[in-house]
Amino acid sequence: MFDTKRLLDQFLGAGGVQGGGSSGDIVNRGRDYLQSNAGGLAGGAAAGGLVALLLGTKGGRKFTKKAVTYGGMALVAGLAYKAYRDWQSGGGTPHQEDRSAQGAEPEVLPPPSDSAFSPERMPGGETALGLKLLTAMIAAAKADGHIDAQEQSRLFDKLDHLDLDAEAKAFVMDELRAPLDIGRVVQNAETSEEALEIYAASRLSIDPDHPAEKAYLQMLAARLKIEPGLVAEVDRAVEEAQGSGQSF
Repeated sequence: MFDTKRLLDQFLGAGGVQGGGSSGDIVNRGRDYLQSNAGGLAGGAAAGGLVALLLGTKGGRKFTKKAVTYGGMALVAGLAYKAYRDWQSGGGTPHQEDRSAQGAEPEVLPPPSDSAFSPERMPGGETALGLKLLTAMIAAAKADGHIDAQEQSRLFDKLDHLDLDAEAKAFVMDELRAPLDIGRVVQNAETSEEALEIYAASRLSIDPDHPAEKAYLQMLAARLKIEPGLVAEVDRAVEEAQGSGQSF
């Protein structure tokens, strides 16, 4: 089995802020390749992460420095955990407007190790969770239907220029080829906490400014049985992590 945690870092462009991890180098190589082969996805893949590089996510995946410190899996878990705590406390983050006015970055911390949101406590552990989150992210990124057979061929060519091992590359290719199946994404959620993390990962991978993307996220949340108020908190947490401070 390939390292799902590492691939998730690469998908989100996370984990390289401190310590100079390899994902930043991979993202930069992919960005350089796209810029030197202008057209198609190049315009939409300017800001890091394999979701942007491979799937043409508009604007790329931008995160504050604090948000990407812990890596992709911890980022997803932390956002879901934060949203759940804020929802339990009545909605919204206390003093959010004051913090924004002061230019402070929102903190996205991994959940406590004894929390049900902790990746190592998920059914099957981190490896299984990583596969589920990656599957959910690729499915969400295909929600607007823009990846046809010709686009797939171009994407596979770009995959060849990124530093992925054969098994990880085959996984991404298989998921890109697979028909969009929201039922498979939903079935992967074995707990309510895992359901929330699957939704958070899906929301991270797209900018829901297209009707098909909005409809997909709404359907996903409904089928995962996530309360509307909790969905709103996840959306808020993602927007905070992506929308303030410097991007990675």
